[in-house]
Amino acid sequence: MRKHFVALPALLLCLSGGAFGQNLKTITQEKTTRLVKTLSADDMQGRASFTPGAQKAADFIAAEFRKSKLKPLPGANSFKQTFTMYRLTPQELEVKLNGEQIAAENIFATTNYKELEWETSEERRIIPIGENENARDAMMHVFRMQDDALVLVHPKHASTFANYQRYMRRGNMVQEMGKGASKVFILTEQAQPQNYEVEVENNVEELQLTNLVGMIEGKRKDEFVVFSGHYDHIGIQKPVDGDSIANGADDNASGTSAMMMLADFYQKQRKPERTILFVAFAAEEMGGFGSKYFSEQLNPDQIVAMFNIEMVGKPSRFGPNSAYMTGFDKSDLGSLMQKRLEGTGYSIHPDPYPTQNLFYRSDNATLARLGVPAHTISSVQMDQDKTYHTVNDEFEMLDMAHLTSMIKGIALGSYDIVFGKTTPTRVDKAQVQ
Repeated sequence: MRKHFVALPALLLCLSGGAFGQNLKTITQEKTTRLVKTLSADDMQGRASFTPGAQKAADFIAAEFRKSKLKPLPGANSFKQTFTMYRLTPQELEVKLNGEQIAAENIFATTNYKELEWETSEERRIIPIGENENARDAMMHVFRMQDDALVLVHPKHASTFANYQRYMRRGNMVQEMGKGASKVFILTEQAQPQNYEVEVENNVEELQLTNLVGMIEGKRKDEFVVFSGHYDHIGIQKPVDGDSIANGADDNASGTSAMMMLADFYQKQRKPERTILFVAFAAEEMGGFGSKYFSEQLNPDQIVAMFNIEMVGKPSRFGPNSAYMTGFDKSDLGSLMQKRLEGTGYSIHPDPYPTQNLFYRSDNATLARLGVPAHTISSVQMDQDKTYHTVNDEFEMLDMAHLTSMIKGIALGSYDIVFGKTTPTRVDKAQVQ
C-alpha cells in the first residue's frame, strides 16, 4: 500500500513532533506478525460465519481491544456488537401455470417470508425473459427490483437458470423477515400465462453474528473516524493436496491486524480531536451484513471518514511502500492522504482495477451509500494473485515487512483527519450504486 519506510529518519523529520515519530516505532513487525499468525492459524478453521472458528477470532479481537485499553461504544458493556440473522432455506415450492404443475427442477424463489401463497393478480408483475435477451443481466435487474414478480425464463437460458437455482437453494440470509419483494423464477416457454398458483414454504434458522467495536473518545464526541476490516473468511473448502482450510491470511487477517495495530498506535497518542472507532466486521464474505448492521447504529452524517483495510499483506503494482484506494474519485480522502504523505516515502494511488468493481466489494460500500467518505485501502495485485479465496491464502505467502510499513503509512496518512486538521468531502449518494 505505501511506499517503503526505507528512509525512516527523513520520514520522521517531516512529521509534526518528535513524540509522534517516536511512537511510530511501536508499530513493529513482531507485533503485526503475532496478530496475523493467530487469526490465520488452522485452529481458526478459516473463520467462516456461524462457526466456532469465527467465534474464536471474535474473542481474540476483543481481547486485543482490551489490551489496547479501548472503550466500548456508549451504552454498550462489551466490544461485541451481536445481532440476529435469519437463514431461509426452501422447504416446499410448488408452481402451477394454467393449471399445469411445473417440475421442481424448473423453479426457484427468493423471499424474506416464511410462507408465500400467490394466485393470479393483475397487480403482480409478470416478467418474461425471452430467448434473445441477456439472461444474466435481465435476472440481476429483477433481483434489484422492489416489486413482487413472477419471472418466466425461456428454456434457451437453462444453464444460467440452473446456476442461480443452485445458489438460491443454499438458502437466503436476511436481517429482517417479512419485508421486501419476493421473486419466483420459472423455466418455461410460456410468456403470458392466463393464471398461476404459487406456494412457498421456507425453513427458518435464527443465527447470531458479531462485530467488534472499540473506541478512543475524542474531544468531539459527535464526529467519528472509522478504521475497519472484516475478520470472516470462507472456512473449510474442498481439499487441495490434503489442505482444506482457507486460512484467509491476506483476506482479511492482514487488514484486521492492521486495524488492531492502528488502535494500539492511536491509543499511544495524545487525546484525538475526533472520536476514533475501530471495527472488525462480521460476514463481509456473505454480503456485508456486519457493516450494514453497524451503519444502522450510528448517524452516518457524524462519520467524517472510514478507512477500511483489506488484503494488504502483499506489495502493490506501484512498487515498494505503495497502496491503492478504491473509489478514489468519489471523495477527496485519497488526495488528503497523498498530501499528508508527501516526502514520507509512502504513496497511495487510485484503484488500478476499475473493471473489478472493488469499491462495491468490501464493507466501505455500505457507508459510502450513506454519503460517508468510506474507502478501502488495499495492495493486493488482483490481476495476478493466485491465492484469493483458496486454501493457499496462508501466512507464509505474505510480506510482513510490507504490511508493517503499510500500517505506519496509514497511521501517517490518516493523522490530520483524526486530529481535525482536515475534513474530506462527502460521497455523493446519487453517484454510488
